[in-house]
Amino acid sequence: MGWLLAGSALSRCGNGGSRGGTAIANRGPLKGPDENGLRLPAGFKSRIVARSGEAVGRRGYEWHRAPDGGAVFDTPDGGWIYVSNSEYAPGGVGALRFASNGDVVDAYPILARTLRNCAGGPTPWGTWLSCEEFDVGRVWECDPMGQETGAVRPALGVFRHEAVAIDPVHQHAYLTEDMPDGRFYRFVPDSLIDGRANLSAGELQAAEVIGGSEGRVEWRTVPDPGFTGETPTRRQVPTSTAFDGGEGIWYQRGVVYFSTKGDNRIWAYDIGNANLTILYDAATSSTPILTGVDNVTVSAAGDVLVAEDGGDMQIVAITPKGSVLPIVQIVGQDRSEITGPAFGPGGNRLYFSSQRGFDGTLRQSLGITYEVTGPFFRG
Repeated sequence: MGWLLAGSALSRCGNGGSRGGTAIANRGPLKGPDENGLRLPAGFKSRIVARSGEAVGRRGYEWHRAPDGGAVFDTPDGGWIYVSNSEYAPGGVGALRFASNGDVVDAYPILARTLRNCAGGPTPWGTWLSCEEFDVGRVWECDPMGQETGAVRPALGVFRHEAVAIDPVHQHAYLTEDMPDGRFYRFVPDSLIDGRANLSAGELQAAEVIGGSEGRVEWRTVPDPGFTGETPTRRQVPTSTAFDGGEGIWYQRGVVYFSTKGDNRIWAYDIGNANLTILYDAATSSTPILTGVDNVTVSAAGDVLVAEDGGDMQIVAITPKGSVLPIVQIVGQDRSEITGPAFGPGGNRLYFSSQRGFDGTLRQSLGITYEVTGPFFRG
């Protein structure tokens, strides 16, 4: 199966692309809600690009329910694609295609007949890894262009998957597990195909943090990653470290960032030093405005953006200097959660969804997918 997308790649500012300066640290306070119910800093604006249950694009694709994890991919014509999971039953993945001027020109499914597709992660070779969040969930590799059929990757483990991030230097995959005693995993492929990881075969490992919650990490082999016996994957290595509700994960310049919702922490794993530290802890932070931590992305300038599941419905940035700043807030949707934050080309377009968005006129909650543009990044 030809998984390298000709002429297509991960967004240039989506996974460690162009370097530049953060503008987030210099933004002012959030203003009052705009016409879409979003509070944004001065100089930023929003639009709704899709609503669950409504037709979008030239094919009239009905945007899926419960939009969750997402990522942006460049296209050969200068446009881009935003992919979005459906954390529903059935699940699957949908895609929005944008022209170079930002117009939505197409929408279509890229994965179907799966279950509770929660988060996931992009690969350096231009595919989307969609994670199923249930006890025997698996990871599916998808073509954002919709030209290839999604393929299951059971070697990445069978468990309640949340998200995955690829280290493009070593071609290792890092994975989170949404359980109160979930594990932090690493997948080491047996081989490379055209210089990229072969996700069909390899060794799944669980992290053991030596000496406490922070410190040196040693990786232990999971004996039955396919969960073919009676012992769940997370309990097969008794010495491995438990993490309280693993959520979003993202790779950036040698560091893997991930969140754990049970203790409202953001973690940073330094690959080169095999060292794990706590980047943010709501219980000890001097500015504990970030709670309900969930999906994670990182700007090209190194700002760690965390979407809240609950909390006060914000996307909060942790800047490289350690400041904790809200950059988006959704008003009037307290029963929802923010999902799928991902930067588009150039680093100044941010896509995300309100998974159970509600505009006050409907009795049922429907997902809403947004685009926010503004000076997130100085190239």
